[in-house]
Amino acid sequence: MSETGDITGTKDKDYNIIWFTEACLSNALRLQTYIQDAERAGDNELAEFFRRAQGESRKGAEQAKTLLRARLDN
Repeated sequence: MSETGDITGTKDKDYNIIWFTEACLSNALRLQTYIQDAERAGDNELAEFFRRAQGESRKGAEQAKTLLRARLDN
């Protein structure tokens, strides 16, 4: 049996975009720690890798927020 909002009160597709937004934002925060760890270790290549990943997480969050905003207005 699939959960379709009967338990949460939120349709799966809506819950999924909310979850995705939160996951992207959490990931961006976590990556900040990883960037700082790499910088402390003097590993600029790794720090830059994590910065790029953080940028992608922010991008995903912004795109998800745009979708969410449009869907909540309907």
